[in-house]
Amino acid sequence: MRGERNVKEKNYNLEIIRMVSFILVIVIHVTNYFCRAYGQITEGEYLFSLVLDTAARISVPCFFMISGALLLGREEPLEKHWKRLLRFVIALVVWSAVYYFWNTYYMKSEYDLRQILYVPAEAHLWYLYAMIPIYLVMPFFQVMCRHMNLKQEKAFLIVATGAVLFNYLLWMMQGEAYYDLPIIGDRIYAYYIFIGYYLFKYRRHIRLSQRSAALLCGAGLILTFAVTLGVTAATGKHYEDALTYACPLVAVASAAFFLFVIRMGNTKLVPGKRAKRIIDMFCGCSFGIYLIHILFLDNYKKYMAPTDLSAWIAVPALTVGIGAVSFLCVMILRKFRIGRKIT
Repeated sequence: MRGERNVKEKNYNLEIIRMVSFILVIVIHVTNYFCRAYGQITEGEYLFSLVLDTAARISVPCFFMISGALLLGREEPLEKHWKRLLRFVIALVVWSAVYYFWNTYYMKSEYDLRQILYVPAEAHLWYLYAMIPIYLVMPFFQVMCRHMNLKQEKAFLIVATGAVLFNYLLWMMQGEAYYDLPIIGDRIYAYYIFIGYYLFKYRRHIRLSQRSAALLCGAGLILTFAVTLGVTAATGKHYEDALTYACPLVAVASAAFFLFVIRMGNTKLVPGKRAKRIIDMFCGCSFGIYLIHILFLDNYKKYMAPTDLSAWIAVPALTVGIGAVSFLCVMILRKFRIGRKIT
């Protein structure tokens, strides 16, 4: 997934988060296939898949937080915002077409193209649907953040947190607010953008030790796992509501993980030259890997049921295999101008 990086000097704390996160996104999509086969696979396979699925849930919020850390508070010309927005629109159009034809003619699944504004051609493209409106208002969001003092930022954080919790509770009750909070809306994604900005800006001053951040992250994930397992066992069907990115437990765990990593190395990790090259190479392909990897996972699903190969073997093998093949494909695509535009 794409986030803006400082062309003068990269922050490798953020790049480490990016690299870990795009691997974990693949883990989510792989483990989902096995978790949703609850009752068909063994209890051990389900628990193994659920542990990895739960732990990997910090990845997507971190992508939003990286964008917030790098973009909010900056002053940029409108032309740069337009180019950033256009890249995402082009990626959405191209990959929607790719997945439409892939699903229609290869996977033999039905999709009503008239629903393209409401339903992605492939489920994971929802991220582009979320980021495009955020990028649309980003220049105004930046101005707001540049001119807020600490007291105002804290007040906005409190109000936004309250709105996010309120929306989540209403969603749990199958309802929604009559009016959405401006800027934040009825989803949590703009909130993650602001959280990333806030945590990154005040990372040296937040009164939470690294140990406490790690424990908070672990506690959030453990509770998420426990709720998911408990409801699943009680209903006999894999429960996913606690695994959504709007879940407060997932949000807390993700923010704590983000804070922990951006403060590593006294807030400035300095990898060696070889490590930098590896990180730069993988992170440069992360957006493309996110976009393309479902093609390979779908191909596995077409020919292999969750029960055909043990999750103990399939999950790590698919994660590594799909990640490697996706990386190679993106590297090849990025050798061409049009490939760079869509990855």
